[in-house]
Amino acid sequence: MRLDKLVAELTGMTRSQARDVITKGRVCVNGDVRKTIAEQVKEDSDVLTLDGEKLTFQKFVYYMLNKPAGTVSATKDNEARTVLSLLSSEDKKRRNLFPVGRLDKDTEGLLLLTDDGILSHQLISPKKHADKLYFAKLIREITEEDVKVFASGMKVDEELTAMPAVLRTLTEQEKEIFLPEGGCAAAVTLQEGKFHQVKRMFAATGNEVLYLKRMAMGGVTLDETLLPGEYRPLTEEEVQTLRDSVKEK
Repeated sequence: MRLDKLVAELTGMTRSQARDVITKGRVCVNGDVRKTIAEQVKEDSDVLTLDGEKLTFQKFVYYMLNKPAGTVSATKDNEARTVLSLLSSEDKKRRNLFPVGRLDKDTEGLLLLTDDGILSHQLISPKKHADKLYFAKLIREITEEDVKVFASGMKVDEELTAMPAVLRTLTEQEKEIFLPEGGCAAAVTLQEGKFHQVKRMFAATGNEVLYLKRMAMGGVTLDETLLPGEYRPLTEEEVQTLRDSVKEK
């Protein structure tokens, strides 16, 4: 296998990132620095290191995407742009990635992409109680009665009975980040994610969501440095946080 391809496979880097670390002399094969990106190496016997650390095969990869409005959380769609279209060509080729759950087309924020089917299923299963935190811009302020209704669980409509959820006002710091222009907003934490659920829950209390953004999932918070449409690999600590969030309580 080409050296740059193998480094990408072993690290989760894009091919261009792998080429960069190789040409800078940061990669060794069997103890020797190699700078030729197209050099052929044996993935089953050659030992590769990056900055002195041995590289081992990644069984799965995990990405954090700041999903922009107008994209759909799907691998394919005949009419709209999918979240996978935001990935580099190298990332799309290397793995059979898919979004973990879904965000509505006009909802922005944290969306995880992976090829780990087991963890993905656990994160979206209400039985595993993995928290999903949303910030919502609303037409009116929430009331104490709204908080109680969300906390007790609610029959939203004929199709949706929502599990108990935590509804609260935003902190001053959260308001500055999420709604600097002012207005009404709230945070809601769910452990499920049914179709248009947040919007339907607020509508059932006589409120309306004007803008919705997912801020965290499974204990992993959206990287505020990521612009809409940008993504990055999760750190090992973030992946472990996701796994810990779905362990038996």
